[in-house]
Amino acid sequence: MELTHAQASQVSASTKDEILPTFYLGQRVRMTKPIRNDGSNPFNEPNEILVPAGAEGYVHRIGDWLQVIRIYEVHFIEQGDTYGCREAELEAIDDLDGYDEVEEELRWLREHRAEKAAKEAAASQSQKEEN
Repeated sequence: MELTHAQASQVSASTKDEILPTFYLGQRVRMTKPIRNDGSNPFNEPNEILVPAGAEGYVHRIGDWLQVIRIYEVHFIEQGDTYGCREAELEAIDDLDGYDEVEEELRWLREHRAEKAAKEAAASQSQKEEN
């Protein structure tokens, strides 16, 4: 794919990041490498493993560091913490297990709306019968 001059000037200086985000907000991801304390976490020892490889979490925010490196803020449920991760450190697990949170949420919304409509129709019917 050939980029225009304008597009090329906006490309990240990091060769590990894609032009567009690989992961999306709310997506379930897995760590491919452990996260170690680089000294920025005062509650743990330096070089201590904060999140082991294989830990699963959800993308909470997407941002940039120094305007060239994409950082995904991932909330790790089991650890109860949120850490910034690079694209190269993450893999999507939605495709691996066939579980689609969005489709499940849409299914639940459709069922909930149908139940609500049925209750409203029944209430409307009973109100008409009373009059």
